Amino acid sequence: METRVDEIADGIYRISTFIPEVAPPAGFTFNQFLIDAEQPLLFHTGMRALFPMVSAAVGRVLPLERLRWLTFGHVEADECGAMNDFLAAAPYAEVAHGLQGCLVSLNDLADRPPRPMAHGELLDLGGKQVRRRVRHFNTPHVPHNWEARVLYEETTGTLLCGDLFTHVGNGPPVTGDDLVEPALEAEAVFRQTSCLTAAVQTLHTLAGLAPKTLAVMHGSSFHGDGAAALHALADGMQARFSPEPEFAARPSALAGGAAPRT
Repeated sequence: METRVDEIADGIYRISTFIPEVAPPAGFTFNQFLIDAEQPLLFHTGMRALFPMVSAAVGRVLPLERLRWLTFGHVEADECGAMNDFLAAAPYAEVAHGLQGCLVSLNDLADRPPRPMAHGELLDLGGKQVRRRVRHFNTPHVPHNWEARVLYEETTGTLLCGDLFTHVGNGPPVTGDDLVEPALEAEAVFRQTSCLTAAVQTLHTLAGLAPKTLAVMHGSSFHGDGAAALHALADGMQARFSPEPEFAARPSALAGGAAPRT
């Protein structure tokens, strides 16, 4: 395995580890996103097993001990498995998450008390020349988990969208190509979305942010018309997977369903 670092927007770095054994034959990327600011923020920590590689990659951009905020979309091993390893390595770092995630899980799981955030709340990362600010949005059950959320970095128009637009393979760090069809194919395989109705509405709502970059946790990030991509994913999910009872009944590859396509 190799962990690479690529700047996908001004001061925002994609840290990516490709694991071919996951979702073979195409393989799967596990991505974290580092915002280089006066108060640096890491979105996703990766699994505990990846901590040595991911932390070394962070260190290529800035000293690990400078990390101020640890954030992620929801509570899952690939999102926050190495959370406490990062807290140990970065003495001033705090976990920041939605209130629900803190109450349900993180108050107990995190080695230091997390900072709860309200829907729409702004986290100012500072900066004398370029001021970085990220806004927190609750997205319950989208794509999955009660405490799900996304972050929007306002200066560059980057939506840290977690598992949204998940797709297989080891593509370029950032692309202008359509990610909607690969994401729909991955959804058909993995069945990761909890609630189709909530997902469609949430995607249309997030499109109102008009992001320029979509920072995707699994697969390539996207640069271009983020609003159009979000609307298209919502419409594609509605067309391909409705009605809801049939969508919910489809098996996941993780439960013995069909294998991913290359």
